[in-house]
Amino acid sequence: MTGAIDARLAELGIEIPEAPLPAANYVPWVVTGNLVFIAGQVPFQDGKLSHVGKLGGAFTVEDGQACARIVAINILAQLKAACGGDLDRVTRCVKLGGFVNSTPDFTDQPKVVNGASNLIVEVFGDRGKHARFAVSAPSLPFDVAVEIDAVFEVG
Repeated sequence: MTGAIDARLAELGIEIPEAPLPAANYVPWVVTGNLVFIAGQVPFQDGKLSHVGKLGGAFTVEDGQACARIVAINILAQLKAACGGDLDRVTRCVKLGGFVNSTPDFTDQPKVVNGASNLIVEVFGDRGKHARFAVSAPSLPFDVAVEIDAVFEVG
């Protein structure tokens, strides 16, 4: 039986991929109590990295938002795995932490990370409203444009 969140994803035309494997010696998520901590996710799409380069250089704010949306879909993939496939268990998105690979003069990190925040709210409604940070980084793993981690509450 399809849950409400799966139905919402279908309505939005979003397919959740298999959760990407970690790139180093860590686990992609940890459940402790009623919280799920999702390790930093990057823009894997169709098995390869997209959006390699810097905001303010190779990419515009709109490109960065598209990248952050892809990252948020990967966050949902990890969350779904952590919830045993049942995203209806999510009671709240607590926090997103956004890192934006950008040139020193780029200052629109919050606009970029909105690509992820907007998706989380589209999917979960009020349960998706969260605390957040969006900061610049001089470089990110694999030179990706955006990396985001997350904390969710589950029931």
